[in-house]
Amino acid sequence: MKPKNWDLFLKEVANDQNLKGRLREIFLVRFAYENWRKPDTEVWELAEAASHETYKKQMTELYSSFSSEKTNGCPELDPRSKGPGKFQILREWLKDIKYPEWKQDGDIVIIDPPIPDGDYISRPPIESDCYQTILKPGALIRIKAPEKMGKTSLLKLILDHAENSDYCKVYLNLRSAESAMFSSLDKFLRWFCANISRELGLKPQLDDYWDEELFGSLVSCKTYFQSYVLENIDRPLVLGLDNLDRIFEYADIAKDFLPMLRYWHEEANNLEIWQNLRLVIANSTEVYIKLDANQSPFNVGKQVKLPGFNLEQVLKLAKVYKLDWSENPEQKKFTKDLIEMVGGHPYLVDLALKALASKKIPPDKLLAEAPTQGGIYSSHLRRHWDNLQSSPDLAEAMKEVVKSDKGVQLEPSVAYKLESMGLITLVGDEAQPSCQLYHRYFADNL
Repeated sequence: MKPKNWDLFLKEVANDQNLKGRLREIFLVRFAYENWRKPDTEVWELAEAASHETYKKQMTELYSSFSSEKTNGCPELDPRSKGPGKFQILREWLKDIKYPEWKQDGDIVIIDPPIPDGDYISRPPIESDCYQTILKPGALIRIKAPEKMGKTSLLKLILDHAENSDYCKVYLNLRSAESAMFSSLDKFLRWFCANISRELGLKPQLDDYWDEELFGSLVSCKTYFQSYVLENIDRPLVLGLDNLDRIFEYADIAKDFLPMLRYWHEEANNLEIWQNLRLVIANSTEVYIKLDANQSPFNVGKQVKLPGFNLEQVLKLAKVYKLDWSENPEQKKFTKDLIEMVGGHPYLVDLALKALASKKIPPDKLLAEAPTQGGIYSSHLRRHWDNLQSSPDLAEAMKEVVKSDKGVQLEPSVAYKLESMGLITLVGDEAQPSCQLYHRYFADNL
């Protein structure tokens, strides 16, 4: 089971070791609990390294930061040693030595988290509403927003709040599942149940409750969850399912799994034991698989749509970077222009503030060069461009959107992919560029 407040512990370690920029980001991703068992060949993409080779160089630098030669380093870590064992040595030292020491100082209750790395700014009243909702029997919260808008951060905040209310919590990222797990409904559901069991510290006992041939996979899954998982915990369980839209790509599984989530949610009205299950699901786009309205989990519970940052929230983040613009009319105007350029997108706003804080570029030049190959967003835009080039149907659709003066209707699966990338917004059935940055860049480069 994930150590309590592990993510906060990692951030404090990063601060203690004075890890900055990309090195800090790599550390937080590589040593995140959900990535412990993943090979580097998977993690480098999650860490958004430019390439696997770049990632390996960054990891070498990271190990040097924790070297046994450093004052607060890991005694057994020699960054010059060959082989893959360095990760395990550092992970075990953090888990077995540093984490217990940190806990002795007292667990920290996370209500509105600190934002030293700019990865989350509260957007009231979203957080407080979610905290209240998740404590209700049989609750279901649905978080929807494009990539890098803060879905995962909000989901984990809700889980942490539930844990601090003495609930069990499980975080399950569907992107962590290998493609082979989606080969059939039965295999996926067994993976689903086994991972939840493991996170709760329960030994998976699927074969004692499972009979695909006699009862079917859905009934077997429900029986296992009700009679084994829920019966063996003495308090409510909050289950967070991140990147749920991964399953949209597997229509045969999605058309059974998604209604199952709806059914489990509604069982709280019939059986008391199901009131102990609280669901939080996060996805980047609308489901484009046709589901009966009475079976879809996307029209029940509490819906949360994460908007871009407003002026107040950008100014709050600016203060984190020692940029106090609240009383400066000229800087306020720049803030408004920045919000308009990137649609208030948290990740893109954060990149701009980092650049300004480091005095690498004046504000007017930052905005002028933003949608160009030489601007601060060049690598971000190029990554999107590369993804579009590898999928000609997406590139053609995006070209159609940016060349049009009005909204464009796209084929549903294409619209879903572009929306999940954050490149478009859907107004009804019509697609529009999500912000000026993408509109101007792709109009010039597609």
